[in-house]
Amino acid sequence: MPFARLTLIPAQSSDVIQRLTDDLTTLIAGDLGKRHELTAVLVETPDPARWTIGAAAYEVAAHLEVCVTAGTNTDAEKRSFVGNAIHLLRQAMPTLATATYVVVKELPATNWGYDGETQAARAMAGR
Repeated sequence: MPFARLTLIPAQSSDVIQRLTDDLTTLIAGDLGKRHELTAVLVETPDPARWTIGAAAYEVAAHLEVCVTAGTNTDAEKRSFVGNAIHLLRQAMPTLATATYVVVKELPATNWGYDGETQAARAMAGR
C-alpha cells in the first residue's frame, strides 16, 4: 500500500513528528482510500543549508511524496489529498514556504509491492 516520504526543515520535536505521521496516515487512508494499517510514513530532515527555493535558503520548507498504485485514485481524490496535506503541514509549520510540493506518485502495480509480493500479484490473487 502507500509509502510516504516527508522531508522537512527545520527538524521538529518528536511530538510534532508523531502528530504529522499520525495525521498523514489518517489523511492518506481517508482521502486516497488506502489501508491505514499498511501506510508507511518516513520523516527525513536534511541539512537546511542544502535546501533552496529559487536558489535562496529557506528556514521552513517541506516536500511530501506519496507512492500509490497507478489507477487506484481519481483526479478528485488526488486533488483533495494535495489540498488537505498542505493544510496539515501548514498547521504544524505555519511559516512553511509557498513552494511546498505534495506529489502523488503513481507506480505500475508490477513495479512495487510489500512483503515480497507485487501489487499486481496481490490483485491477481484477489488480495
